[in-house]
Amino acid sequence: MAIGDIGRLVQADESLNHQIADTFATVRESDRGWTEKIWASIARKDGGLQLDFGLGKYINRNVLDGFAGVSRNREQWTVRASRALASDLEAAGVGPVRYEIVAPLKKVRFVLERNRTQPIAFDVEFEGALPPFFEARNRLRAGYRVGLDLVRYHQAGTVSGWLDLDGERHRIDDEWFGFRDHSWGMRGDGIGAVPTDIMPNVAVSKNVRLLWGPWLLRRPDGSTYEIQSFFYSTDNWDYYSGHVNHADGAQHEIRRMTPHLRFDPATRAFLGGRFELSMASGEARSVVVEPLGQSGFHLRAAEYGSWKGGRHGSWRAEYHEQGEYIADCVLELPRLGQLRDKPVRVREGDAEGYGIQESIYSGLFPELGLGADSDHPCDL
Repeated sequence: MAIGDIGRLVQADESLNHQIADTFATVRESDRGWTEKIWASIARKDGGLQLDFGLGKYINRNVLDGFAGVSRNREQWTVRASRALASDLEAAGVGPVRYEIVAPLKKVRFVLERNRTQPIAFDVEFEGALPPFFEARNRLRAGYRVGLDLVRYHQAGTVSGWLDLDGERHRIDDEWFGFRDHSWGMRGDGIGAVPTDIMPNVAVSKNVRLLWGPWLLRRPDGSTYEIQSFFYSTDNWDYYSGHVNHADGAQHEIRRMTPHLRFDPATRAFLGGRFELSMASGEARSVVVEPLGQSGFHLRAAEYGSWKGGRHGSWRAEYHEQGEYIADCVLELPRLGQLRDKPVRVREGDAEGYGIQESIYSGLFPELGLGADSDHPCDL
């Protein structure tokens, strides 16, 4: 029920967690770019098999959408679903894609049920190996308008469950690893169709460098820690967040990250390299990162950017489900672009571990051997 200008009453309103004078059916921002998003990437330690998951709630667009997919070497299967949010405001799922909170901030579940679109399904429980950690607030002004204002926490964890792929069941156990994140805020021009009659977002540029990566490392004594960094640079805007995160919840700031990386000159796929870290304490650290196998989930097929007439948050219908199988992602790079969730192995001194590395180098970077022949458009 609702009365006057008070939002609809929902089950969450029984809790003692209100922070604005309205119901949980309402957010303070009226911008249609307001988004709350779940993401996860889970990979086998040999890099030969990987699954990705995402769920997005766009309360000012009346949309909830989600994706789930599998990468096996150069193949990729993707399922996407979208529905009217009002059909069930509080359910964290759409069609075969479902997210479940088992124990808040500790254990969650990612599910892709058997579906009519692709021969894939999975049921994975994620348990945090460390507490979740925030990244620095991501805030950007587009002229006089706040074009982006987003907070995100991520978490490294262990995973268990199963994956069905094309009639074959794969057990997900300690030979796999996973990361997840949860973000909310105003995502601006990245949600739905880009308006054609306003000034472009100032982050739009012919030259873009993006590096995002959480890495979980284990020392010889069995203790673990995480290194996470996010570097985004264009001709006219820079964003950076980096921390070393510890099991007791402590975060130590990385003041500057200097990458020395290699990319395939034909595909711009991440080939590894070294990250030099300058800590706020003055300490210098060095981390070696190497790709695992050929898998790497391409996020354009999950509507991170334009794909088949839609983007994150696009209104499709009361319910819409679609997907595709791509036999060779390398041959489809002009459509798919560079943004991949790439499984990696990491090493710092005698500590070793695993992580996910995302990268975009859009533009000309002759010092890295990246010329015009491999420069596919960056569309986020």
